[in-house]
Amino acid sequence: MKPLDLDAVRAFVLVAELRSFTRAADALDTTQSAVSLKLKRLEAHLDRQLLERTPRVVRLSPDGRAFLGAARELLGAHERALGTLAGASRRLSLGLSEHVADAQLARQLALLRDHDPGLVIALHLGLSAQLLAKFDERRLDAVIVRQEADEAPRGDARPLFEEPLVWLASPEWRWEPGAPLPLALLDGPCAVRAAATGALDAAGIAWQEVFVGGGVAAVCAALEAGLAVSALARRVAPRVLVDVGAKHDLPALPVSRVTLHSRVREPRSAATLQLLASSLGAA
Repeated sequence: MKPLDLDAVRAFVLVAELRSFTRAADALDTTQSAVSLKLKRLEAHLDRQLLERTPRVVRLSPDGRAFLGAARELLGAHERALGTLAGASRRLSLGLSEHVADAQLARQLALLRDHDPGLVIALHLGLSAQLLAKFDERRLDAVIVRQEADEAPRGDARPLFEEPLVWLASPEWRWEPGAPLPLALLDGPCAVRAAATGALDAAGIAWQEVFVGGGVAAVCAALEAGLAVSALARRVAPRVLVDVGAKHDLPALPVSRVTLHSRVREPRSAATLQLLASSLGAA
């Protein structure tokens, strides 16, 4: 059998990880049709169907699941071989908004390691405004942040995806009639906090801050404990939390834009950064 096409193997692994031809194409900086062609050629080379394609979802076939581990090992060995000739190690100082990092962050970091084992990633979680300030001071190489609807867009922002905020709480959480709405929020200044309290004020709903978290993980813990409700993107919160907005007639919340700001020019580091950006919006 002829040697495998590494580009096709990489495309297969990305489609499997991101569960999307479109996101895999974004990560590879190519087109969806080009990725699809690579996969068809790889399947023809192996004489196996690796993916089960449907209009709504991409799934691995049994042969695809069996091949995935070996494909990852092949790409890892290739990257390590390149790393032995690369000289000095590369480093990426990355800022990621607390309101963008999702529950799959561990899986995403493992994906980055497999894709580029020679890259040292210095990851900083924080609020979007603080991360952008550090980026402007050149203390961070790139940042992925949320931009709320009422914020003026920056010229260096690369849009990644949009998502709404929703009112999340524990399924057991109860709101006593006539009482102020108990909120768990991040400490200010925080654009998501401002969007939530602004929407309640505009709707004439009294609210009371009962928990202040130093990060989204702390806020989610308070929600799971049944202390309060909070405005978060559904993607970033534990699945045990539920959307209680309609049940309690809470006001609609704005759609936020997630954007990338980067000065990374080294091709391999830029490709790894794009892979993370593509994986963040994956279902």
